[in-house]
Amino acid sequence: MSRSALVANVTAMLEDAGFVVSDRCAIRPKSFDVAARRGNDVLLLKILGNIDAFDAKTGAEMRRLGEYLHATALVIGLRTRDEELDPGVVYFRHGVPVFSPDTALELFVDGVPPLIYAAPGGLYVNIDSEVLADAREDRDWSLGQLAQELGVSRRTVSKYEDGMDASVEVAAQLEEMFDEDLGSPVSVLDGAEAVREADELPDAPEADPDDEPVVTVLTRVGYDVHLTDRAPFKTVSEDEDEGQMLTGHSAFTKTAEKRARIMSSVGQVTRTQSVYIVDTAKRESVEGTAIIEQEEMEDIEEQADLRNLIYDRVEEEPA
Repeated sequence: MSRSALVANVTAMLEDAGFVVSDRCAIRPKSFDVAARRGNDVLLLKILGNIDAFDAKTGAEMRRLGEYLHATALVIGLRTRDEELDPGVVYFRHGVPVFSPDTALELFVDGVPPLIYAAPGGLYVNIDSEVLADAREDRDWSLGQLAQELGVSRRTVSKYEDGMDASVEVAAQLEEMFDEDLGSPVSVLDGAEAVREADELPDAPEADPDDEPVVTVLTRVGYDVHLTDRAPFKTVSEDEDEGQMLTGHSAFTKTAEKRARIMSSVGQVTRTQSVYIVDTAKRESVEGTAIIEQEEMEDIEEQADLRNLIYDRVEEEPA
């Protein structure tokens, strides 16, 4: 299956599941392919045939964008170089959860979350420690008796009841032994924090010198400005009261228009405004992204003035 067909299939699946999905981000370099929203759940998705193509820089950017846009970064893929991705299993690459289209279908359409995740050493299950302890006590077994039945140490059983995850084999053994569902779902939509790599959020890139005047204005009027390097926009700017805004900056070219359209589509999904700063504007806006000349931008002193200008430009866009 071609990558374009895979992206189309995943997009159709998300729409069937009730998500609003953005246009595909078809400009390089790019970290995510589409953004999607259902209710309060916002996703940034990279869709790949071979997940080995997902590199550390892209993972870092997706994690940063997820933090800035209050979204969950995810990769949906078919295989690694060596094997197909197992259904019902969450993998991790560079701190981002990865799973197959079949797992995505079960999660988003059927409402059945995955129970298994891959980590160094094999496949693991989140054991519900309280259910395990209750099941053992109901059978009137000591920690030592359960350890003997499992063929592990008493200390290991104690760790399971303290919240340590178990291998798939041990989890299956426990469930058969007690005839109980002991696994807890992997909380993918919460970023799978309980089992993901414990990396700190990667540092943001430095501002391109050409973008520094725009960043200066955004900072001056009160935004927290987060720089990007693999997104269709240059910054995500945050205000505690007004929310987020996507900002692009370049000469006004056909590529800039394309970026502005993508920004608008992503903005609609993530509920953010979008503005594109250019040297010379040829139009007021592009499909909901306001177009502002850099000289106009540099004259702005108050955040409200910028927001009003954006609003006016978008309102003037022809239907």
